[in-house]
Amino acid sequence: MKKMKNDHIYNEDCIKTLKRMEDNSVDCVITSPPYNMNLRIRKGKYCSRQIVKELSTKYDGFSDNLPIEEYYEFHSSVMRELLRVSKVVFYNIQIVTGSKRSIFKMIGEFNENLKDIIVWDKGVAQPAMQKQVLNRRTELILVFESDYPISRQFRYANFERGTLSDIWEIKRGKKISKDHGAVFPEELVEKIIENFTKEGDVIYDPFMGTGTTAVVSKKMNRKYIGSELSKSYIEVSEQRLKNVGEMF
Repeated sequence: MKKMKNDHIYNEDCIKTLKRMEDNSVDCVITSPPYNMNLRIRKGKYCSRQIVKELSTKYDGFSDNLPIEEYYEFHSSVMRELLRVSKVVFYNIQIVTGSKRSIFKMIGEFNENLKDIIVWDKGVAQPAMQKQVLNRRTELILVFESDYPISRQFRYANFERGTLSDIWEIKRGKKISKDHGAVFPEELVEKIIENFTKEGDVIYDPFMGTGTTAVVSKKMNRKYIGSELSKSYIEVSEQRLKNVGEMF
């Protein structure tokens, strides 16, 4: 274990980063992990379909089609580490075929750490890819806590009583890179940082993507640490962060 470098994105699997992090060294985790969009069902069984680019543009060089148990085991191991290094975790997920069973199983496994659930309403539903399937208009932000999850009270929150609801109406993020079509909206990260952290706090994103968590952290005078497998996404993040510096 060692103290990690602040304001830095590590080009590696997040498990490698987490294994080097000290206990309780992060104030808040904000992340949107892979959805496993390319694991489908055919004749009642899971199968990995051929990747269709327009439906799988979130991850560069990553097929996003783990077998359902592998997806569960990986994200459970990540969650255990996140709860070790941070007091609160905001875990944004979308219920899709390739993640559904794993997410529900994780909610059961980590039920004692699940503090609350926020519904992100994107305003417009994405058309379902198959008939007889509900259009998906919302995503869920699962909020886990390590030190006081038995209560719904956020002891470190900044909002006044009666001012923040559990449904957030925020439009989808704008496309940042031609290879990354599912961008975490800055407004969503801003809302979490504004209401649940203070200036100088360290924010960690284990699936940094094109850097939205880092960019918003920098804008709001927080420190950031990230992990990201794709070198090209890190390059996009670095340019975005440089642009933030040029704004001031």
